[in-house]
Amino acid sequence: MKSVKRLSSTLLILCSLLFIASSCSDDDDNTNQPSDGMAKVTVRMVDAPGDYEKVNVDIQDVRINRSDDSENGWESLSDVQTGVYDLLELTGGTSVVLAENDLATGELEQIRLVLGENNNLVIDGQEVPLTTPSAQQSGLKIDLDDTVLEPGFTYEIVLDFDADKSIVKAGESSKYILKPVIKASWEVNSGQITGSVDPMDFQTIASVITKDMDTISSFTNDSGVYALYGVPAGTYQVTLTPDVESGYAVTTIEDVVVVDGAITDVGTKALDVALEGGSISGTILNADAEVTASVLVGEEVISTTANEDGTFTIDGVPSGTYTVILTPAEGSAFGILEITDVTVTKDEVTAVGDITLE
Repeated sequence: MKSVKRLSSTLLILCSLLFIASSCSDDDDNTNQPSDGMAKVTVRMVDAPGDYEKVNVDIQDVRINRSDDSENGWESLSDVQTGVYDLLELTGGTSVVLAENDLATGELEQIRLVLGENNNLVIDGQEVPLTTPSAQQSGLKIDLDDTVLEPGFTYEIVLDFDADKSIVKAGESSKYILKPVIKASWEVNSGQITGSVDPMDFQTIASVITKDMDTISSFTNDSGVYALYGVPAGTYQVTLTPDVESGYAVTTIEDVVVVDGAITDVGTKALDVALEGGSISGTILNADAEVTASVLVGEEVISTTANEDGTFTIDGVPSGTYTVILTPAEGSAFGILEITDVTVTKDEVTAVGDITLE
């Protein structure tokens, strides 16, 4: 497993509102995977509570700098969701995604948020303007030390805006000044799965299904290699689906563990040869232990284990008439059951229906 550096830097800034941009969201969207050779960066803003009814901040642009030149080299992120955001709505697990962009790999040196003029408070039902110094409107710079974007990973910048500490009352006057205090963290929030298939002389689709029921998939290349990008941390079954004309069956790799910021290499998997013949299916209604369903074909036993719901399918049975044998595991209260005269036809499924063990 190849590790990729995880960066979690804390920046307490009594200066400007900073960072990046896109839309309001209460949860992540794992369907947006990074493009080939790119990294996907999401900037999300949350807020610590403040003693006001509203703290409205006007966000107009988010810019990044890939160079060491702090004066030049700035570029705006695409699809920035500009507008006025009430920071006090961003509590209790709610956040706003200011931007989500595919970025070129390599170092990311600095980032800045450009503010507009429509910043204000609401106190006792009254809207109070927030004075924003011109330097803050242009966006003060935040250094991102040792930030390196790796291809195929997704990253997240979380800005924890402390509204209470960011509002300063100007002496005895009725004026308020915006001097944002922001705690920023940066981390990798996905991993990758890589592997290869054998044989490799036809195309195979590799895929996983996330806990949100999103499918992440990739075709193998000419060398049989595949890579699944932007996979959330968790344990997966990798499904390998060969070309239907290949003569090989769908093959799975179980218990593949994905860690944020790491590449999980599952190695080379030999594809299962597709079995010719028909299938026998049924449902055991009262199993109290694992049950093996089997048929005898000549001197060879073809078998499968019933699922937790009692269903089973025996594949690759040549055409003919067979006896299906259901064998409960040791410790079961039931005995072996035989179902005779089961006729199998090529490329068809013979259903023996519901079965009650005795």
